[in-house]
Amino acid sequence: MFGVLTRSSTKLTERYLPDPFVLVLLLTAVVFLAGLAFEQQSPVAMARHWGDGFWKLLEFSMQMLLVLVTGFVLASTPVFRRILATLAGLAKSPGQAIILVSVVSLAASWINWGFGLVIGALFARQLARVVKVDYRLLIASAYSGFVIWHGGISGSVPLVIATEGHFTQNLIGVIPTSETIFASYNLIICLALLVLVPLTNRMMMGHGANPIHVDPAKLQEPEPEVPTVMERPADYLEHSRIVSLVIGVLGLGYLAIYFVEKGFALNLNIVNFTFLFLGIILHGTPFRFLHSLQEAIKGAAGIVVQFPFYAGIMGMMVGSGLAQDLSAWFVSISTADTLPLFTFWSAGLLNILIPSGGGQWAVQSQVMLPAAIELQADLARTSMAIAWGDAWTNMIQPFWALPALAIAGLRAKDIMGYCLIILLVSGVVISLGLLFL
Repeated sequence: MFGVLTRSSTKLTERYLPDPFVLVLLLTAVVFLAGLAFEQQSPVAMARHWGDGFWKLLEFSMQMLLVLVTGFVLASTPVFRRILATLAGLAKSPGQAIILVSVVSLAASWINWGFGLVIGALFARQLARVVKVDYRLLIASAYSGFVIWHGGISGSVPLVIATEGHFTQNLIGVIPTSETIFASYNLIICLALLVLVPLTNRMMMGHGANPIHVDPAKLQEPEPEVPTVMERPADYLEHSRIVSLVIGVLGLGYLAIYFVEKGFALNLNIVNFTFLFLGIILHGTPFRFLHSLQEAIKGAAGIVVQFPFYAGIMGMMVGSGLAQDLSAWFVSISTADTLPLFTFWSAGLLNILIPSGGGQWAVQSQVMLPAAIELQADLARTSMAIAWGDAWTNMIQPFWALPALAIAGLRAKDIMGYCLIILLVSGVVISLGLLFL
């Protein structure tokens, strides 16, 4: 039965899943029509909501883009590449390769979502050089680790509410990460996913539709061409280790001061800052750092184009009242104990239309947090339910798979069938964890 389910899932997505850009255009049309049908909005009003929201996520988009870019830059340093090559040597069979890439991706995504996306895809490419394995399942396994990110230390919701001055502080105050990321229920959910996701990926091996393998020669990494003769004074600066070391030490020095003064208080800017300056140091020279940066930007092209469209969708969802009404419906059937569960499900549904942790938080927090206060539900758990819902349905929302797909040379339809199975398994795990732990 599991084999039938896997084959049916992969065939379905291969046949019917469009390119992610086409998908966002279709979602735009669906939300536009839903506003007309369910909220009695006029076409002019919906168009205004869409246009007004189109550029609302620029600051957050830049933060998210930097998370991806700095994660890629760090993951592609010689030190991390050597680590990946050593780890790849541990896989002696296709099954071991699937489990290994799943575990590495989960662990890396828990540390940083951008780092996890990139390191998982790079590691999968490395494994494909040494083990003959279904390449699509291998990349899907690498992407499946992304399901854990919002429960990890780069999760935007727990980091935002742990930051002084966040926009919901008047409702919930500042909630430290000890009550969200490092809470016992959250750590148990993460541990369960760390075990079950790799096992599920391994069980799917051999059951997908039309497995493919790749020529290892096509997976070689291009190295930057370093000139043998320095013809200009500027060449010495571009290839100087001293320049990178000086600015890197300055960055790490600031981080030391920050952590001494504020403790281990992570937020998006600090995560980006840390990965950026570690990348500068570990690449050795500005030339190598800039080469890696250029490669990272290529993988981010789809995000840059699609973010405004999703911001426009968010504008329609919020402006028309669709998002609030959907969240309010889940609240209406909730109790103090079940609110986190229904919040998680509603967040998962909304994430398909608003695939941005910060953007989704801006919408749902205005409904779920007052409800949690009224029902006397756990505020931290309700907040994390939104975070987990945002991460959960990324398994069937190809928006965030774009960087991994760019690295792998695949299309969304190639991996989403496998990811649909992970969606089902992880949904059960997270639901049980939020309800009973």
